Amino acid sequence: MDREPCPWRIVDDCGGAFALGTIGGTLFHSIKGFRHAPSGQYRRLIGSLNAVKQRAPRVGASFSAWGCIFSLIDCSFVYIRKKEDPWNSILSGAATGAILQARQGPAAMVGSAVIGGFILAMIEGTGILINRYSQMFMPQPMPEEGPVDLDKGKVDLSVPQFFSSNTGQSSSTPSHYS
Repeated sequence: MDREPCPWRIVDDCGGAFALGTIGGTLFHSIKGFRHAPSGQYRRLIGSLNAVKQRAPRVGASFSAWGCIFSLIDCSFVYIRKKEDPWNSILSGAATGAILQARQGPAAMVGSAVIGGFILAMIEGTGILINRYSQMFMPQPMPEEGPVDLDKGKVDLSVPQFFSSNTGQSSSTPSHYS
């Protein structure tokens, strides 16, 4: 995998999750604010903008918290296990779900851990399937032949003699050509 090193990965995932949450929250709350505002186009537009202004940053912050905790745990698993594979992401998703539900008690933590692990397993499994499926349609590169080493052996550039006099046939070529 070509991923950034862990300190930068944490910052990148945290910022990316905030952006994703803010964009998604803007779309969701703009529609919700428009629908729940009083009648009239101007009032609905103002209701939509107010809902986005109040609630989209909260959704972005929630996504950012999830992304930050997930990346911290993922980098910890990479450090502890000394390898980077899909199990790190699956376990990180489960642990993140459990940590974010810690205030609701152990039952909520277990349920959220199962859901978080399942979602990350589906994401990782889908990524593996897409990768394998796309490799079937990618042309395989031809192996490159190395340069010919002329010092290794002599190359015979002589023309083979097709007509020789030792076959029992008489040859009309002069003897200095054979």
